[in-house]
Amino acid sequence: MAAPSEQLPFRIGVAPHSSARVIIEMYQPLRHRLEQTLQRPVEIVTAPDFTEFARRGVAQQYDMVITTGHQARLMQTDAGYLPLLTYQADFKAVALVAFDSRFRTPQDLAHSKVIGLSASSLVTLWGQHWLHRNAVPNTTMRYVSASDSVGQLLLKGEGSAGFVSLANFQSLPASVRDQLRVLAESLPMAGRVYVLNQRHAKQQEAMLAALWAFAETAEGKQYFSKYKLGGYRALEPRELVAMDPYANEVRTTLKQGK
Repeated sequence: MAAPSEQLPFRIGVAPHSSARVIIEMYQPLRHRLEQTLQRPVEIVTAPDFTEFARRGVAQQYDMVITTGHQARLMQTDAGYLPLLTYQADFKAVALVAFDSRFRTPQDLAHSKVIGLSASSLVTLWGQHWLHRNAVPNTTMRYVSASDSVGQLLLKGEGSAGFVSLANFQSLPASVRDQLRVLAESLPMAGRVYVLNQRHAKQQEAMLAALWAFAETAEGKQYFSKYKLGGYRALEPRELVAMDPYANEVRTTLKQGK
C-alpha cells in the first residue's frame, strides 16, 4: 500500500456558498481531523458557481460532497452518492433588501433586478418560486458568486432584493448585515448535506463514525458554535426526496449546458 504522502488526496467538494477563501478556512478543522482518521491527504475544493459545482459532482470529481439538499439529492439519484448526515440548525432561504429601501412587500419588487447565487443555487431557486407565488411581474435575475457580494450590491443600489441562506446572512459583517432587512424567509429545507461518493461505499460506516467523532472534539464544537450549525444530525427518511422539484431544475440546467 502506498504511503499516505503518496496517495491521491481525498477531495471534499463544498458548494460555493461563499468565496473559496472563506470555504477553505471554514472547513480546515474537518480537514485536519479527517487527515488523521483516513491517514491520507484531504483537500477542500469548491467551484466557481453552483451549476459548475453540480456538474463536477455528477462527473464524480469529489470523494465527498457538502452541499444543499437539492444538489445532494441530484448527486444521489444521478451519480450514486450515498447520504451521510446534515446539520442540526435549520436551513432557510431569505429575501434581503436594503434596510432603508422602499421595498416592503413582494409586489414592490415588480419591474426590478434581483440578485441570486447562480441558476442551480437552492436559495436562488427558492427566490424564483417565491416571486412566482407572489405574482411579481417582470423581474430580472443577476447571478453573483458569493453571499457577501449580494449584500454589497444591495447596499450600492444595484438590485432590489437578493436571495441568500439565513446562515450566510447572519454571518455577514455587522457593518453590512445591519444595513439589510429580511423581506421574506422560507420554511426549513434540507440544508448542507454530506454525501459520499459510491466508490467509497465500503467506508461509509467508517466515514460516518469519523464525522460523529469530529463532532465530539473541541475543534468540532467550536466549528458548530462559530457557524451556528448546532452539530450533526441524521437525515430524515424522506428529507432528500422532498428536494426532487429543485433537483429537477438543476438537472434541466445541466442538460441545457448553462
